[in-house]
Amino acid sequence: MTTESPRWFKSSYSNNGGACIEVAANLVASRGVVPVRDSKNPSGPVLNVAADAFASFVASIQAGEFGAV
Repeated sequence: MTTESPRWFKSSYSNNGGACIEVAANLVASRGVVPVRDSKNPSGPVLNVAADAFASFVASIQAGEFGAV
C-alpha cells in the first residue's frame, strides 16, 4: 500500500469564479485513479475516478462533445 498524498491542482483556465474542481493526477501511476474534489471545500468528499475514465472524459471535452459553455 502506498502512502503517497494527493497533490491537488486546478486548471490554468480556472478564473476563480467559484465553480472549480481540483484534481490530483499524481496518483494515476500508483493507484490508477484521479481524485477529484470541489475547490471550495477542500476538506469535503473526494471522488476517485478510474484513470481511463477520466482520460476519456477529458478527451470528450476537448473534442467538444459536451457543447460550448
